[in-house]
Amino acid sequence: MKISGLPFIVTDWDQVEKQEYPGESGTSFWRVFEGGGVRVRVVDYTPGFRSDHWCPRGHVLYVLEGEFTVALRDGGNFVLRTGMGFQAGDDEANPHRGSSGPGARVLIVD
Repeated sequence: MKISGLPFIVTDWDQVEKQEYPGESGTSFWRVFEGGGVRVRVVDYTPGFRSDHWCPRGHVLYVLEGEFTVALRDGGNFVLRTGMGFQAGDDEANPHRGSSGPGARVLIVD
């Protein structure tokens, strides 16, 4: 990842407007910052959330609160709890999707 053309910026995530994205079940609420060729999100997942698509995009994800499960199309399944995360590159052949039984808040950089 190369971040370029971005001055030092402080983000008060509580002041960033939420965007609602329904999943196959449950809902996610995104607060988004984009700049310098990078997107940073704080995402809240409601209990019972399940993504409605397989995602090939690369991410760095960190669980701030709760529990978030990442499934790989090849059958891999990883339960991430507070303080855990994952890193994945762009990969059309090995997409992933997320869910959260109890709900979660995560930080995602992509």
